[in-house]
Amino acid sequence: MNFDLVELLTHHAFMLLLILGLDLFFGDPIYRFHPVRLIGSLISLHESGLRYSGLNGKFGGILLSLLLILSTLLFSIAIFKFLEYFHWSLSWLWYIFLGWSFIALGDLLKHARQVATAMEKKDLSLSKITVGKLVGRDTNLMDLPACGRATVESVGENFNDGVIAPIFYFCLFGIPGILVYKVVNTLDSMVGYRNEQYKDFGWCSAKLDDLMSFIPALISWLVLSGAAFFYPQLSGSNALKIGWRDHFKLPSFNAGWCEATVAGALKIKLCGPIWRDGRLAHNVWLGRQGDREGATVKDIKLVNSLALIASLIGSGFIIFILCFYKFLPFFRL
Repeated sequence: MNFDLVELLTHHAFMLLLILGLDLFFGDPIYRFHPVRLIGSLISLHESGLRYSGLNGKFGGILLSLLLILSTLLFSIAIFKFLEYFHWSLSWLWYIFLGWSFIALGDLLKHARQVATAMEKKDLSLSKITVGKLVGRDTNLMDLPACGRATVESVGENFNDGVIAPIFYFCLFGIPGILVYKVVNTLDSMVGYRNEQYKDFGWCSAKLDDLMSFIPALISWLVLSGAAFFYPQLSGSNALKIGWRDHFKLPSFNAGWCEATVAGALKIKLCGPIWRDGRLAHNVWLGRQGDREGATVKDIKLVNSLALIASLIGSGFIIFILCFYKFLPFFRL
């Protein structure tokens, strides 16, 4: 059997394994020209131009989505081809770097641990500051259990957007698949609001994100529930049940799959009253009626472990499928 090292390094299974390892060990690369920051800057630039041209309705929002998807996709492929002209390893490094930049498990777990550390010290001010790095809601009215609850919710909500969905689209379309998903997801986070300013302009971004996140959200429900069976402190059966029953209660039902599943696994109630800009934005509970409302340091540590194991289960399954598909001819030799 002539084993080709280049084929191994460029195989999707190996690339995914390397990307996940970089994310878990080093976290998200932090620097000024991070791809997500550049995408955000492009969104703001295009939005200003479209609104200046009077295209501030649904048609303008559709143009914004198309412009961002096509421009970022063509730009990344152009860089890949340019680097490939000199040597395949340079273009390979470019794609590994992009994949590393678009997986967010390491930083998600790190920020949750920081909140847990602040809560262990009973430092409410520090807890609010660290929670504020995870959530976009008002933190001034939070007590320690509310800080813990917001942290658990954030880990659940971002599990799909930051881990499972990127891996899912990498499996289907490689790095360009992750790139398109992250563009759509970033568009939704910046313009996909239901307020007066973005109700029409952000309509397309919100719908695209709902569409692209739907199947990964279902997968997240399954792998989170499956991972819960590995912990005696958690309930896998309750995670399946509450995830199925309560996922539709949130405005974003894709986020609802993960948050409701986590609530069921931990046997606590999540969400409840959420304030943004001094206004009550949401007041619906996820979970069983008799479960406790606040989250403790132990709950944060458990949800971190749950997210990690669920990520390993999901990515491990995908890596196995990719290996079996790609290397099947070698196994037959």
